[in-house]
Amino acid sequence: MLTSELLSLYPEMMICPLKAETFWRIFCCNPIPVAIETIIIIIPRAIAVIAIFIIGADILLLWSLAVMSRLAIKYSNFKGMSSSLVFKNTVLFSVLLMVSCGASVKSKEERAKKKEVVAENTTLEIKTGADNYVAYLPLLKDKKVGIVTNQTGILSNKTHVVDFLLEQKINLQKIYAPEHGFRGTADAGEHVVDGKDTKTGLPILSLYGDNKKPKPEQLAGIDVMVFDLQDVGARFYTYISSLHYIMEACAENNITLLVLDRPNPNGSIVDGPILETEFTSFIGMHPIPTLHGMTIGEYAQMINGEKWLKDGEQCKLTVIPCLNYKREMFYSLPVKPSPNLPNDQAINLYASLCLFEGTNVSSGRGTEKQFQIYGSPFLPKSDFSFTPVSNFGSKDPMNKGLLCYGEDLTQAPKVHQLELKWLIKAYTTTADKTKFFTPFFTKLAGTKKLQQQIEAGVSENDIRKLWEKGLSDFKVMRKKYLIYD
Repeated sequence: MLTSELLSLYPEMMICPLKAETFWRIFCCNPIPVAIETIIIIIPRAIAVIAIFIIGADILLLWSLAVMSRLAIKYSNFKGMSSSLVFKNTVLFSVLLMVSCGASVKSKEERAKKKEVVAENTTLEIKTGADNYVAYLPLLKDKKVGIVTNQTGILSNKTHVVDFLLEQKINLQKIYAPEHGFRGTADAGEHVVDGKDTKTGLPILSLYGDNKKPKPEQLAGIDVMVFDLQDVGARFYTYISSLHYIMEACAENNITLLVLDRPNPNGSIVDGPILETEFTSFIGMHPIPTLHGMTIGEYAQMINGEKWLKDGEQCKLTVIPCLNYKREMFYSLPVKPSPNLPNDQAINLYASLCLFEGTNVSSGRGTEKQFQIYGSPFLPKSDFSFTPVSNFGSKDPMNKGLLCYGEDLTQAPKVHQLELKWLIKAYTTTADKTKFFTPFFTKLAGTKKLQQQIEAGVSENDIRKLWEKGLSDFKVMRKKYLIYD
């Protein structure tokens, strides 16, 4: 039998008897000789099968042609043929071979395109909640709307959210401005007065100073409140305190709150001492660590869920999420969130260097390197020095007009925790340790323990160990409110 002879020639076909049977059926007829030079036999009944092999699998084609050639030599009665027939069939073979190669090239191109699509999907531009307008514009239609925002409330095309809402014919009634004002030009802690936006003519109500929480008459006629502020993930950055009071006012006045979420540039860092409730203030309203690792939308959900509002009330809250965002992603803010956070380095170092605001050491206010340097007239002389002066965003900085020695951190590696090493180093080397800390330090730290530990000479590692239980418990609570991976 031809099948047995075929298997003796190619024993590997034993693993696929169906192939052997197929070749047996192909070659049981009388073959028609095609070309002496190519030693190839083309059988009319086999052309369709061969074409499938060619188009579907190049390797199988070459292997099968070798089998066919050897069997053709053995079983054919071929003597000769005309040159025209040789030419025609040689061309046919060439065409089939090119089809096969073309299929292979096309397949490779398709795979390459798929890889490009995957790569593109992994590098999609992060869209803030403000850019996710498909989700929130329908919720504002035919409503009287108020908005809490400042210079950070912009879309990816740099259009301010206030201008965008007006372009979309949203009935915007009032603007509520947090610390630093609607345009973000006021100093930290500076009183911001009410006014009117010169561009839109809308009234601006300050939510700082004595009016941190809007009064009922200031909310009269508002159906929906929009909240769009860029946070930086630190407990003492007061935008989350403004959020608390807005949520409380909305709950008391039956107003729906819409939070347009934004990425946290320090979103992967959860670190520092937990605030003790006896030290609650506007720079620390909740029992959370110094760095909370949440977006402002997630934080709003936690305020509601943990019933931290007055009398345990909860507001009607909707968070409009960011798109294409994950917590570990690097996010560079398109606009300064406040006058003294000019760049990514300052934002990354902010929580660590802000602790100096409760000492006699300057954190760089009154210079062009705010929260990127530190120094004091009471630290040892060194190669690096600076003199704080009155400037934009800091009219009366710490150690104004005094030569300060310290350290330049503008090129320091990005930090991934609350760094205490600079604070401990400054305390250790200051001229008079009794004058190093001010009462404000306890408010910033949210506890008396940190100052006591530093004064007692406790190492940074040992201080961190004392934070572990509180941080672990916080992460469990926090997990319930996270929106992003």
